[in-house]
Amino acid sequence: MENTRAALVKTAEIKPRRKKYNIPIFVILMLGAVAMIFPFVWMILSSFKTTSDIYTYPPKWLPSTFNWQNYSAVFKLIPFARYYVNSIYTSVMQTFIQIALSIFGAYAIVFLDFPGRRKITTLIRTTMFVPMVVTLIPMYLIMNSLQDTYAGIILPQVFSAFTIFLILSFFESIPRDLCDSAKLDGCGYFKIMFHVVIPNAKSSISTAAMFAFLGHWKSYTWPLIITNKDKYRTLPIGMKYLVAESSKEYQVMMAASVMAIMPVLILFVLFEKQLVKSITLTGMKS
Repeated sequence: MENTRAALVKTAEIKPRRKKYNIPIFVILMLGAVAMIFPFVWMILSSFKTTSDIYTYPPKWLPSTFNWQNYSAVFKLIPFARYYVNSIYTSVMQTFIQIALSIFGAYAIVFLDFPGRRKITTLIRTTMFVPMVVTLIPMYLIMNSLQDTYAGIILPQVFSAFTIFLILSFFESIPRDLCDSAKLDGCGYFKIMFHVVIPNAKSSISTAAMFAFLGHWKSYTWPLIITNKDKYRTLPIGMKYLVAESSKEYQVMMAASVMAIMPVLILFVLFEKQLVKSITLTGMKS
């Protein structure tokens, strides 16, 4: 009893340790954060400025008056709404098809044993090192019949070796015992994939979907090549035409940029937890 009381007294006397902060690293990270946030904040504030505020020297941080007409001017100069809808539709469809194909490909490579699996895996991996410029002409010759169609924009960009191997790396961390147990319960390959593998890899799939959507949302080269009509043009191409129409009205271009970045910000807010979770799980892998 006396030993126990003595141990409790010593424990109570122990002072809590203070957290030690690495001040230089903290300062460097803060400076980096400010450097990355500054252009975004400047873009938002500039979207409300007048022409005189834009060309004032020295530059003004805050607008003299908040001019909301810059946003309506975007829709008057170009068919911005049409470009916006096209980008949302094509990006969502490309992301959905790309993630579906990547899940099937990653599942087949990890959980199925078939002849030539290693060679196919190596072939898919080598496509990551082929520049897009090399494939543009062959791709255009193949897809020429689908020019000025949504299919012509969507289909050539749905295959991604990076997405396959990103999802594959998480599939490999799923214990094989779970799949073996499902097989003993009479589950086939598709039931195992949809009821065992995918539910245990939601964070990685969400992260892959976010990266895929971001890549398709800002895609410029291929939609520019395959489209000639405003009906099918996407937002990055529309921004180019806006620059031509309002070359001196930077506040209008900033307003268009704010509206263009909103879907990406919304997507990040929705999938932030999954992104952080996938990074954490990646760091925990042995």
